[in-house]
Amino acid sequence: MKTIKHIAIITSAVTATVALCSAGYYISSEEKLEQIIPTEVPKKELPIKINEAFKEGEILSYRLHYGMMDAGVILMEVKPEVIEVAGRKVYHIVGNGYSKGTFDWFFKVRDRYETFMDKDALLPWMFVRRVYEGGTTINQDYTFNHYTNKVDVGGGEKVEIPAGTQDMISSFYSARNIDLTNAKEGDVFTINSIVDKEIWPLKIRFVGREKITCDIGTFNCVKFRPIVQKGRIFKREDDLNVWLTDDKNHVPLRAQAKLVVGSIKLDIVSVKNLANPTSEVK
Repeated sequence: MKTIKHIAIITSAVTATVALCSAGYYISSEEKLEQIIPTEVPKKELPIKINEAFKEGEILSYRLHYGMMDAGVILMEVKPEVIEVAGRKVYHIVGNGYSKGTFDWFFKVRDRYETFMDKDALLPWMFVRRVYEGGTTINQDYTFNHYTNKVDVGGGEKVEIPAGTQDMISSFYSARNIDLTNAKEGDVFTINSIVDKEIWPLKIRFVGREKITCDIGTFNCVKFRPIVQKGRIFKREDDLNVWLTDDKNHVPLRAQAKLVVGSIKLDIVSVKNLANPTSEVK
């Protein structure tokens, strides 16, 4: 489902529809991480970026609608433990989700996305994708070397990447840390992400500020319009809109898209362990 992929990159999770894997996978991923992060003295320093948007233990839950149909559930979680490997501190972030109800009958989704993201540089070291969508299975393990600007995509293949490249999930958390203090209508922010072995420049246009009401309350929000490719999925470049809380958390509250066939809407249903006070209107 490429529509889900677009939303995932933009907000994750906001939205990757994501599925459950075995509990033992976490251990094997951490062991693999120890083999990935270089232990020798690097020839260059990674950038230091201050994370003010999220913290360990944050959990965001979403409900996905396709048209009028309650289609799925998405859960984004920053694991409570920070991993320490080769002198680096690393967030483990997991997106899980599944289709439900009638939608599950004709298009079953059971996916899981993981990123292991450097706490100081806010860059991924490893990306794990386990996807089952409508009978299609995708397994990806990408390992990043930001000292050499290369990603090992498996099978002996490495892809050159621009400095600062994110994966499908880390791009969402990186975007939440964009400074919007002086943002003006029409400003475009770009985040490079690697998707299916290709560099995908995510461009999001700042639209303005609005107030929206959702299941968890009424909030002052910043509104973005990701620039999407019109054609098979979207009719126009501005058919996808995203609302984030207008505070330091920049929690995605809603993502809404008009598709060539139908529409899709993602709404938040619960939040836990946010890093900052929110822009909720009391």
